[in-house]
Amino acid sequence: MRTSAFLYPWDVIGDPGAAARIADLGVQQVTLASAYHSTRALTPRHPAHRLVTAEYAAVLYPPDRSRWAGRDLVPYEAGDWAPGDAYGRAARALEAAGLDVHSWVVLAHNSRLGAEHPGTSVVNAYGDRYPWAPCVAQPAVKAHLTELAAEAAVRPGARGTELESCGWYGMAHLHAHDKIAGVALGDAAQYLMSLCFCAACRAGYAARGLDPDELAAAVRRALEPVWSSGGTSGAGWPAVEELLGADLAAATLAWRTSAARTLQEEAVAAVRAAAPPSFRVLLHADPAPYRTGANAGVEPAHILAVADGAVVPCAGGGAETVLPPFAAHARVDTVLAANFTVVTGMGGSPSTLATDAAHARELGATELRLYHAGLASDPDLAAVRTALAAVGSAAPH
Repeated sequence: MRTSAFLYPWDVIGDPGAAARIADLGVQQVTLASAYHSTRALTPRHPAHRLVTAEYAAVLYPPDRSRWAGRDLVPYEAGDWAPGDAYGRAARALEAAGLDVHSWVVLAHNSRLGAEHPGTSVVNAYGDRYPWAPCVAQPAVKAHLTELAAEAAVRPGARGTELESCGWYGMAHLHAHDKIAGVALGDAAQYLMSLCFCAACRAGYAARGLDPDELAAAVRRALEPVWSSGGTSGAGWPAVEELLGADLAAATLAWRTSAARTLQEEAVAAVRAAAPPSFRVLLHADPAPYRTGANAGVEPAHILAVADGAVVPCAGGGAETVLPPFAAHARVDTVLAANFTVVTGMGGSPSTLATDAAHARELGATELRLYHAGLASDPDLAAVRTALAAVGSAAPH
């Protein structure tokens, strides 16, 4: 199976052995970050540093100033963690090692944008803003993300792109010094806490016959038992319907799905308009439309008609749930990439990668993604190398 490893530019720049080490894993491709959110990342093999702190969401290349002239919302350039054209320097080193390079673009996840432009953020039913989560229903936000997708995806030499967070972000977000685990929020409560009540979303609800104030009050009433009982383990869309009521739940999802689909369609179209022929566009996605986060909730039939394929989260036994809904709508040329975490310290299981990959293929996966080659330990990478050798020898001829 064709396999790609995720990397950051700082995993490669300044480390003369990095590109060859990644190629030696047995991967054919690297998915290299070109626009990424804030993070603190370990670099266990780099000769010059052990920790990189990306202080805010930024593009990892010099943005085209003429493209962004006159706009209120513009991408932020990286600081000293990825100066200049960090993406380009890393991409060239990887290409020289014989690897295809595809860009990795994070869209609707940007805390600095929310801090400096608070009106762009998701607002929950209690009036709390989520600065990390731009509201994708807002025209200005959608226009910004669409333009960012085109610029960050189509970098020199890139043969394709993977768009992460191309949809709704919500309550779930690992924040610095997180203190939100006191009440366990299941699937349903996460959804209700992720519903947006900014002006654009309130207008969207109203256009569907809902009174936004009454809807917000209904959401708060539905969540009250969660707070008083110490949490809920409710999972799946039926649990959302149980909390909010089937009619209201369906109406909120209809609005959110419409907004997300518009962003996805326009972002993919913008990338394709800027890209050379045969440039592949994939979305990180979850087949449950109500889900939020890095793997945006989508309708599989719709997204596979818009993009060239999807990258889906398969770690921890998730393949059984996420792959079949996409496989049911796949064409002969659809890319369905099973994404496995291969960092043991982050809950990954590189030692079972060969078995996991074989199972994913049975469920319809056509490719593998490995998260994350730059963060993995030497033993983790050794296990990946062994697994990919086994996957290659077992591939059908």
